[in-house]
Amino acid sequence: MRALRIILIVTVILGGLFVIADRVAVGFAEDKAADRIKSTEGLASTPDVSIEGFPFLTQVVGGELDDVKIGIKDYEASTSGAGSAGGTGTIRIDDLNAEMHGVAFNGDYSSATANSATGSASIGYAELLKTAKSQPTQVGPGITAQVVGLSDGGNGKIKVAVEVSIGGTKVPQPVSVLSSVTVVGGNTVKVHADSLPKLGVDLAENRVRAITDFEQKIGELPGGIQLDTVQAAANGVEVSVKGSNVKLVG
Repeated sequence: MRALRIILIVTVILGGLFVIADRVAVGFAEDKAADRIKSTEGLASTPDVSIEGFPFLTQVVGGELDDVKIGIKDYEASTSGAGSAGGTGTIRIDDLNAEMHGVAFNGDYSSATANSATGSASIGYAELLKTAKSQPTQVGPGITAQVVGLSDGGNGKIKVAVEVSIGGTKVPQPVSVLSSVTVVGGNTVKVHADSLPKLGVDLAENRVRAITDFEQKIGELPGGIQLDTVQAAANGVEVSVKGSNVKLVG
């Protein structure tokens, strides 16, 4: 019995030491991965990286991690002329979160590729408004219009507020319209009015839609992740993202 107790005590101690070593190793790996991703993606701040699954060390031996979660705050995604505002620049994604599945890495950890990825991203209405016709634009003789606000319209719709001026005089209250928001081609957020707003004058549909409808291309997300679906929420649009053969580093 004494020998059995000793064996049990030794087993518990060794098991505890293994758990400690495993957690220390995973913490070290998470920090290194975060630094590498920050450098590779040119991020202003260090992302949150969480390596899931236990034990970590046996995953390392196998050369593949089950799941890796990555969180990036205030990610500046590139844009390129798809919005009605035109030009090339950036759009800020408030929160970009992705879960990488089946992450294979090479011997010196200089590259890592996930078999698949899912996640989410959020873009504030103020950022998306930069894409719209937020400057007065002539839509008819003596008539200008511009988008002055975006907000949650309920049921996944965006409420688009349009300010109209006739003969240099602003109409007292902006008119609004509910718009659908969709993802096109895996890299573009498109806003399309469900019906035309009443601007107080008869105008051709294409002239009105030149104001109410707009789209924004969002490119170069980390590792080649693409946009999947989008819907309006309280403070902005919520986008689901996905990808395959996603490069974390390398």
